[in-house]
Amino acid sequence: MAYISQRGAYWRAEIRRRGHKPVYRTFDTRQQAQHWARRIEGEMDAGVYIDRTEAERTTLREALERYQREIVPTKRYPKQENTRIARWLRHELAYRTLGSLRGADFARYRDERRAAGRAENTIRLELQLVSHLFEMARKEWGLESLLNPLKNIRKPGGSSARDRRLADGEYDAIRTQLESSANRYAAPAFDLAIETALRKGSLFSLRWEWVDLPARMIRFPAEARRAANKGVPAVLPLSTRARNVLATLRAEPLEGSGAASEVDRVLPTTPNAVMLVWARALAKLQIDDLRWHDLRHEAVSRLFEKGLHPMEVASISGHRSMQMLKRYTHLKPESLLDRLG
Repeated sequence: MAYISQRGAYWRAEIRRRGHKPVYRTFDTRQQAQHWARRIEGEMDAGVYIDRTEAERTTLREALERYQREIVPTKRYPKQENTRIARWLRHELAYRTLGSLRGADFARYRDERRAAGRAENTIRLELQLVSHLFEMARKEWGLESLLNPLKNIRKPGGSSARDRRLADGEYDAIRTQLESSANRYAAPAFDLAIETALRKGSLFSLRWEWVDLPARMIRFPAEARRAANKGVPAVLPLSTRARNVLATLRAEPLEGSGAASEVDRVLPTTPNAVMLVWARALAKLQIDDLRWHDLRHEAVSRLFEKGLHPMEVASISGHRSMQMLKRYTHLKPESLLDRLG
């Protein structure tokens, strides 16, 4: 039998049952306390009672901080996860308890982020993080009573696939602007991005010890290769143009301090430095719909236009999935005319 007592302006209900941890809660009225006690006792009698105390006591902020300590370090890309967690910690929902959060709360968050102009994939990944947090809390943190409210809302779709390629004349115009900039590595970086199909991170971390110019190969060590579709091949064959760009860089004296870390890098400059030059060049040319990552789409598409087999292209681009390789391929109809006859 539940014990209900008045404490000041509130009513406290306490239930003690053999085989169960004592549970209690405070209510504004005696009737609310009695209703709660009857429900909990009924669940205990039926053998379906699950303690909700922890879920009703733990805030989303506390759960996010635990997730950051225990789960994020095991992720492949912890930096991105930490950025999303920091975003959630600044939101008002972080002060709510896990047990009080509902699907409608996260639906409002989704709509607010859309109204702020955030990409659908960005919102999807933010919601996915919290959804995984709820699953971890339910399955491994002892909060079995907790329901995952994000299962009840419509999730944003993935990001819209881009098909932007360099238009006629854009390559020459952009390269001229980059070549005339103060950063002597901007133009070579532009050429290598198109000729090698390397992502920005891989391109700017490229080291001379991996480059074999006579053999026209780049051999990436295991620690430089990443998993899944973010990876690079163990051996990357170089086009004649890529080889010439690298040979020119190799022959030129290094600018700057001459630190060992800089001497070892093919592009002894920072990605941000080149991106600033890139942004200024596009602004001067009034090109507002081209991103650096579009150069990877350009590179993959050019490989297909040269007549390479999909498996051959994948061996250069590092794609493990044909579906993702297709996403990066945008053939120009004009390039098919000669083959059609």
